[in-house]
Amino acid sequence: MINFNGNVLEQEKNLLTQNRAFLYGDGVFETLKIVNGKILFLEDHYFRLMASMRVVRMEIPMNFTMEYFEEQILNLVKQKEISSSARARITVFRNDGGLYLPKTNEVSYLIHATPLENALYALNTASYEVDLYKDFYVTKQLLSSVKTTNKLINVTGSIFAHENSLENCILLNDTKNVVEVLQGNLFMVTGKKLITPPVSEGCLNGVMRKQILALAKKMEGIEVFEEIISPFDLQKADELFLTNVITGIQSITKYRKKEFTANLAHLLVQKLNESISQN
Repeated sequence: MINFNGNVLEQEKNLLTQNRAFLYGDGVFETLKIVNGKILFLEDHYFRLMASMRVVRMEIPMNFTMEYFEEQILNLVKQKEISSSARARITVFRNDGGLYLPKTNEVSYLIHATPLENALYALNTASYEVDLYKDFYVTKQLLSSVKTTNKLINVTGSIFAHENSLENCILLNDTKNVVEVLQGNLFMVTGKKLITPPVSEGCLNGVMRKQILALAKKMEGIEVFEEIISPFDLQKADELFLTNVITGIQSITKYRKKEFTANLAHLLVQKLNESISQN
């Protein structure tokens, strides 16, 4: 028997009782974008998911091929009639049993999907103000670069942003350097330099981050660097923007008292849409 919100029920009536993703954050996930019946950057998502499972010692089933996941995701959005533009999340979690030490490393997965309004990426030029989140810090370790179901720093940071009328917050690591924002990777433009923190600083090895780095390296007049960024560096920047697979690129218009342009972000969104249409 269990007590759920004041009601005593049979344990079997609540699936969360033994779910390890719920109890211990023992899960990893990927968020993907589907456009016109195609999963964008599927290979990058798949290999990152497999790498995440290996890092946390999950057993990878033989049927967990890229083609298998593609079929499962596309079948779901097709049945929901949202194949033209959708967001899907696949969560892989270790099966029930055990306390901190699991009884098995076998896994299950859950996929859910919701419609998106826009298929193509577009740059939102509305006011987008950010500030530092300093209540908690990201540690510089391998687990910080893995998308696990333990996202409490992102949750508490989002609450802080909402309470302070901010659109987003910038996360710092334990050496007080810039890591990323709450919902994606961070890029800084200074002169002709495009800079983003290296993964070794604790940031997520973002799929869109990879695309933007590759596109920028092909652009004339732009030098691309993965370098440590301090909070002081942000106030000297000409441009700041964040990236993730769902939004694409979001320009930051204001940090503290500094306001920013969005010139390179505009160009990169164009290049991004062109690369998608060619594939």
